[in-house]
This record gives sequence, C-alpha cells and structure tokens, in this order.
Amino acid sequence: MEIQTLSLVVPAGCPNRCRFCVSVLHDDSSYKNQIEKNLRFKALYNMEFRKRLEFARDNGCNTMILTGDGEPLYNMEFLEDVATWNKLLRNPFKWVELQTAGISLETEKLWWLRETVAVNTISLSLSDVFSSDNNALYNRSPEKLKIDIDQLCAQIKEVDFTLRLSLNLTDFYNNYNAEDIFKRVKTLGADQVTFRVLYSSPNANTEEEITVNEWIKNHKANTDILSEINQYIKTNGRALEVLPFGATRYSVDGISTVLDDDCMSTELKNSLKYLILRPNSKLYTKWDDVGSLLF
Repeated sequence: MEIQTLSLVVPAGCPNRCRFCVSVLHDDSSYKNQIEKNLRFKALYNMEFRKRLEFARDNGCNTMILTGDGEPLYNMEFLEDVATWNKLLRNPFKWVELQTAGISLETEKLWWLRETVAVNTISLSLSDVFSSDNNALYNRSPEKLKIDIDQLCAQIKEVDFTLRLSLNLTDFYNNYNAEDIFKRVKTLGADQVTFRVLYSSPNANTEEEITVNEWIKNHKANTDILSEINQYIKTNGRALEVLPFGATRYSVDGISTVLDDDCMSTELKNSLKYLILRPNSKLYTKWDDVGSLLF
C-alpha cells in the first residue's frame, strides 16, 4: 500500500469561521472522540491509536500531518500526547507537520512545537497571501486574533521551521498575476507553496452545506488565474518528481511548489494520498465518507 501522508485529526475547536471551510460539508457525528472522552477505556483507545500510527509506518508512510476540522493549536495537551505516542513507536515519525491558520501562534509556542512535539514544518493556510485584512475577512477571524502574515512568517522562519504557505485559491487572487504571487511568497521567506483549489461537495443537503457550496462557487479563483499559475509553474519551474497522488512537484525560484486540485482526495487512484486517523482511533481514506473506514 502506497501512502503519502497520515493526517492526524486533532480534536479542537476553532475561533475562525472560514466561509469555505469543508468541515461543514461532512457529518462528523459518526466519529466519537474516544481518545479523550471515553475515560473508562482510555488505556484501550490509547493502544488502538498507537496501533494505527504503527500501521501507517509499516506501510511506508513517512509524514504525519497534525490537522483537523478545527485549529490543532487549540488542543496542546493532545498534541503533547501524540508526541509521546510517536516516541513509543518502534519506528517513530520523523517528518511531522502542523497545518494551521496561525491563530494563537507566537514565538514561545513555536519553540514548544519544535522541542516537545517535534514538528518540522509549519503549513500556514491563507485566504489572501497579500493582505492580513482580507485573510481575516474570508477566515472570519475575531479582530483580536487576526494574524499579521508578515510578522508570523518571520517568526516561523526565526525558529527555523520549514515554512509552507497553503494558499486557498479565493477570488482575491483574480486581482494578481502568477509572477506577483510567487514574488510575494518569496518575500515571506516560504520554502514551499501549495496552491489549493477550493473544494465543494456535490452532495450538499443541509442549509449550511448549501451556503458553503454557494459561497465557494461565487468566490473561488477563476479559471484564468488557475491556468496562469499552472503555466507559470511549468514554464519557470523544474519538475522534481511525481507525488504518489499524481501531482507533480516543481522547484520554482528555489521554492517547492505543488498545485493541488484534489485536496479532498476525491479522484480514484492506485495510491492513497493520505490516511486519516480520527479521535475514535480508527483509520479512514476519505474526509467526507464514513464508509472509507480502513480499520
């Protein structure tokens, strides 16, 4: 089994209410938080959780991504537990990434992530890489928690993380060209950039799901800028390798670059883009389908 990454779902809330957030497009009620809430059988579920971590490693998965339907940084106790469980594996994950919107992230916490949780890469999700105000607008961040993109990127680099900018391709990018975007990414000191095409569900039923789908339809980047970014990457970049899920990674002006048009892993492929380890201590292959349970 070829697996690129293990997405480890950190049970946590989120102060942001991103207008394009896909977490409302799938029902999480089927995934009980056994790892934290089932106190009677806590030892059992801890063991089951570690077993799934071991399974991913046994099947050649090298990368663990700390992510979730909320903001992983809002459950630091769980992050510390994960670090402990990882150390107990016969062959621990050495490549550990954190997917975050940057809320509450500051220098002291960055050092804690490096020293205690052994995070190597910070993947910072942004709705507009050029404007902290626009980013907060689409993320619907509380005013007092709005991040300063330039300052936060500088802090991340100061603590010597690999910095990946995960750019959610909203309609803000219609106002720029591909060269502008890469210049901005370079200025921020990013080592890597992933362009993420916004995902909408084909099976929206609830009012909330329909609202999110409609917003994405009206506010996703247009096909012109997507085509321009794609062409810019191919023209100015050096192809490095084809990733297990089919996308090609390029080096563009020294920046590792991927255009991800299947962020929910909806296409059928022979390899798995990721496994998803949820707080019920079970592994899945799709974010939006409880039927994708592996074991």
